[in-house]
This record gives sequence, structure tokens and C-alpha cells, in this order.
Amino acid sequence: METRANFVLIGIFTLAVVVGVFGFVYWFQNIGGAGERAFYRLQFEGSVSGLGVGGSVLFNGIRVGEVINLKLNPEHPEQVTATVSIDKSVAMRPDTQVGLEFRGLTGIAAVALKGGSPSSPPLAGNKDNPPLLIAPPGATQDLTQAARDALRRLDEILTDNAKPLHTAISGLGTFADMLGRNSDRLEGVIGGLERLTGADAPKQPPSVYDLTAPTTFPPFNKPVKAQLIVPDPAAILVFDTQKILIRSASGTYSNVENAQWADNLPKLMQAKIVQSFENAHQLRAVSRPIEQLTADYRLELGIRSFQISPEPTPTAVVEFSARLVNEKGSVTNARIFNVSMQAKSTQGPEAVAALNEAFSKAAEELVVWTVGLI
Repeated sequence: METRANFVLIGIFTLAVVVGVFGFVYWFQNIGGAGERAFYRLQFEGSVSGLGVGGSVLFNGIRVGEVINLKLNPEHPEQVTATVSIDKSVAMRPDTQVGLEFRGLTGIAAVALKGGSPSSPPLAGNKDNPPLLIAPPGATQDLTQAARDALRRLDEILTDNAKPLHTAISGLGTFADMLGRNSDRLEGVIGGLERLTGADAPKQPPSVYDLTAPTTFPPFNKPVKAQLIVPDPAAILVFDTQKILIRSASGTYSNVENAQWADNLPKLMQAKIVQSFENAHQLRAVSRPIEQLTADYRLELGIRSFQISPEPTPTAVVEFSARLVNEKGSVTNARIFNVSMQAKSTQGPEAVAALNEAFSKAAEELVVWTVGLI
């Protein structure tokens, strides 16, 4: 009797476990697992391959429910209706976007829901009459299917245009053969065009010219123990350049081709005037302005002209102003230096030679005048 009683107890326990499992499955599929659930119908056009009962429902990428039913529309066989159960706290609205999301290369699909306007009223997901949301056309197409469709269309295009493509490829082959046979002629034609346009000649950098400081001066009485500084000469923008200028009779400026000064004209002129005073050996020291150096005199210069005037004959014109200022800031004297020299032409070497001669003459006069005042 005891053995029979044990078998009865074991049978009752096993039956209870099976009933419990079926009850849990029924509860999970129909009531929706933990938490209160809401139900909706989603209508798709076309194949929903990869989506099955129990598939995930994602809202903005977060799993919020599962698919509990899939069926075809008898009146429209191309339509598939999926019934989903989702967390009731998820706000479903009439404009919520519906689609499918495919997981990698496995082909497994999940329902993808997105957003909805906050101003739209929320839908009531009643289980007996779930609201219907319609997915847009193409929402069920995955990348693999799209690639297959694109390849199919490409194959149709190639098939329909096989003869024109064959003709075009043959023409390209003939054209390539012709180019190979006439490559020497083509090189000659291209070379002729380059020579005609000047494109074959590499552009030469401009020649760079320097000014020359004078080295000979008239005799002085005796050296002067004074210090002189020479600041940067003042100049308008047209002279603050490395270009060697040509000034027309109408007052417009151009520049000598393929020629330039070694530095911007004010800097170059300052360096050569300092060198001119050094060559004269009459002052104790001559330099540019230096911090913590108190000089006895300051020579302020201003460039007024430094160019070639081509009319009536090419002429180099150098003109600058000079003011000698003592250590108290008073102007000792002022003068304008103007020297003109004939130039053989406005070309680089001839123009520079004339400007150099004119500058050397003016710099010599400047040194004599300054030393005499000091």
C-alpha cells in the first residue's frame, strides 16, 4: 500500500508541474509576462521573412515587448498583420513609425518602433480590439534583399544594352590601338602646343639685386666722437616692396620684369646708409635703433622717389628727406636729397645700375651733410 501511495504522490506532483509550465507559457504569451501589457496590430506590405511569434519589439532600440501573433490578410494576401504585446508604459501614438530591423547577417528580424509626436494623443492598446498601425512601403525590405534587387536591375540593364556596350568597348579598343601606333606624333603635337603657349619653359625666378654703399668721400676735418642711429626710413606702401618700380608719365607704377631687390626697399636702404657712415669712418658708432642705447643723434629718413621714369628717356630717380634730431628731440637740420641718373633701358641690369649710381651719390651727400652738422 505504501508503494502505491508513493506512486500516486509522484504522479500528482508531475501533473502539477506540467500544468504549471503550460499555465506560465499561456500567461506569458497572452497576458504578456511581468507588468501590465498593451496590445497593437501592425500591418506590413510584403514579406516579413525573419519575423516570428516571440520576436522582439524594439522602441527606439530598447526591447519593450514581443510578437504574439502573425497572420495574412485574406482579402489582401500581400499584407501581413502582426499582433504585438508591449509594456503599457510605452507611449504609442497614431504617428509612431513602424518597421523591421534585421540583426546582422542572420536574417532574424525584430519589430522596430520609433517616436511619435508628443502632441498626438496616445493609443489605447485594448486586447480585444487592438489599434492598427500601418508600416510604410519598403519597411520590410532588408539590405540583402535590396542588394539582390539592385543586382537584378543591373543585370537587366546589361542584358538590354549588350550590343551597344559591345560596340563601345570595341571602339575604345580601336582608339587605344590608334593612340599606341601614333604616340610619337601625339608627343610632337603636345610639345608644339607647349612651345606655342610657353608652358614647356620652366618659370625662371627673378634676378635679385642689391644696393651699393659708397666707399669714397671728400676729406673731412677730423673724426667726431658721436653716436648716430638710423631708424627705418618712412615710405608709402608702393615703396615698401622688393619690386623695382617704373613710374609712367601719368603717375602709374609697374615693375621691372624678372628683377627684385634683395629686401624690402626701406630695410635695404637703411642697411646701406648705415654701411655708408661706417665706410666714412667719421663717427664713433652708427647703428639701427637698439634697446638701452642712447645715441647723440637720430637720422630720420623718408623715401619720396625710388624708381625708373621711362619718358622722355629712361632715368633713375632717387629722392629722400632727412632730418637730424639731437638727443633732446630737437631737429638740428633737415634737407631733401634728389639725384637723377640716365639709364640705358628699363630692363633689369640697366635699370638697377642707374638706380644704384643715383643712390650711391645721394648716400654720399647724406654722409657729408650729416657729419658736417654734427
